[in-house]
Amino acid sequence: MKKVILIPLAALVALSALTGCTRTSYAIHTNDGRTIVSDGKPQEAETGLLGYIDANGVKQQINKSDVKEVSEIPH
Repeated sequence: MKKVILIPLAALVALSALTGCTRTSYAIHTNDGRTIVSDGKPQEAETGLLGYIDANGVKQQINKSDVKEVSEIPH
């Protein structure tokens, strides 16, 4: 009887963990034609830079004047 309750409960916990891990990606289009994909929404700084996390998980920055457009990538 315990297995009947335990297995669906474990599946529910696993599914909840997976849905909480999804993040939205953004495309940063630059004036020179490059497209940079960021993990999560880029953050604007007062210094004139746009900070983002690249595909390798490394924090990067780009000058906001070099950015043409930032758009969300639909999943």
